[in-house]
Amino acid sequence: MKILAIETSTMLGGVAIADEKGLIAETRLNVKSTHSERLMATIGEQLRQSDMTLGDIDVFAVASGPGSFTGLRIGLSTAKGLCYTTGRPLVMVPTLEAFARCFPFSQYPVCILLDARRGEVYAAVFQWNGLFVKLLDEVSSAPEVVFRDVDSPVVLAGEGAQVYRERLVELLGERALFAPAEKMVPSPANVALLGLEKARRGEFTDVSAAEPFYIRRSEAEVKWSEKR
Repeated sequence: MKILAIETSTMLGGVAIADEKGLIAETRLNVKSTHSERLMATIGEQLRQSDMTLGDIDVFAVASGPGSFTGLRIGLSTAKGLCYTTGRPLVMVPTLEAFARCFPFSQYPVCILLDARRGEVYAAVFQWNGLFVKLLDEVSSAPEVVFRDVDSPVVLAGEGAQVYRERLVELLGERALFAPAEKMVPSPANVALLGLEKARRGEFTDVSAAEPFYIRRSEAEVKWSEKR
């Protein structure tokens, strides 16, 4: 089974192709423009370099969120288009769960933090126990709320950990274990490999009904409701 995965939850997005033997190809792009300008070109180039066509892909996966509202919409609409074009199924992969897989065998809890703007983060906490167990479900809140009851060291990763680094140090002190720079970004490869696991279990999503996992309303929706 071959899978093509799309990760556009943050400004650093990418594409990966994998099968049961492991990762075949991965491309990451730190975009200053929108993902829509580069995503399809990146997919086409990755297929070409892997000596594949869209017809060789058995299932498509996309990081479902939380994350950038625009990025998630672009990623999902692209994945839907590929599914409709090929007739292949879709797998939705939780962004923070896939991200946490950058830290297998961690003896400490792993907290993934994405910048949610307005002084908040999208966060979830995981513990390695042969596989990752979710200790805190995805939330959108201030860092002070996320770490209110934390009394042990915790691995911190994601753009939110960088944006709110000073506040996190104030909250956690020496318990704040910041991931190295190369582990601070989402992994398209992890989306592909987790997507393969979900596909083998038959955890597909109805393409027509698929929606990103936003957690909260966008700023545009909030401003609109305030004007009414």
